[in-house]
Order: sequence, then structure tokens, then C-alpha cells
Amino acid sequence: MIRVSRQVKAGNVLIGGDAPVTIQSMLSRPASDIAGNVAQAVALEKAGCEIVRVAIPDMEAVALVEAIKKEITIPLVADIHFDYRLALECVAAGIDKVRINPGNIGDKSRVRAVVKACRAKISPSA
Repeated sequence: MIRVSRQVKAGNVLIGGDAPVTIQSMLSRPASDIAGNVAQAVALEKAGCEIVRVAIPDMEAVALVEAIKKEITIPLVADIHFDYRLALECVAAGIDKVRINPGNIGDKSRVRAVVKACRAKISPSA
């Protein structure tokens, strides 16, 4: 059985559907180490990485989004667990893609709030 997936964009990179497989990696520095995360993201881009993911465990970590986005041209993805407000703040900070687990974000209204914020970023009139 062939699994059909819907194509989506992270920044300017297509994912899924008939898009080519993308090279992506996750940053491994503690969220409090902004300089270390920026350096690691830059090194990954130079090595050929096409998408970078970063864990956003708390509100202080949202500062990573702007700091990293200033230094790389590839899409940055925020990994969010448990607190949907982190996703909302990352969208406001300019993240290219949000990765959440709807099962640990809370009720459907929280998931909807994240979806609405992401859609508004893609199409401000939506």
C-alpha cells in the first residue's frame, strides 16, 4: 500500500507529496545557550542541511528564533511540547514551521489557535 502525503512548505522548502527528501537536523545545545545554538545552526547549513529544528521548552527559548533566523537562510522549525503559547510566540517571532504533538498540547481550542496563527502568517488576510 502506497501512503499518500500532502505537500507542505517550511519556509521555501517543500516537504511531502512528491517533493524530494530533505536533509534536516535538530539542534542539540541547551535552549539557554543562544550563541551555541546559532553556531550549530550555521554549521548545519554550511554542511548541507536544508531544514533545522530547535526545541522550545520555555518562553525564554523563544529568543532563539530571532537569533537563529538572523544567521541562516534555511527554514527553522520549532518543536513544541505541552504549552501551545510557546508555538504562538514562535510564530510571532518569525518561525518558518511549528511542530506540535496535538496529544500533549491540550484541548482542540489550543490546537486551533496554533493553526490560526500559522495560517495568518502564510496569508495575513485569512
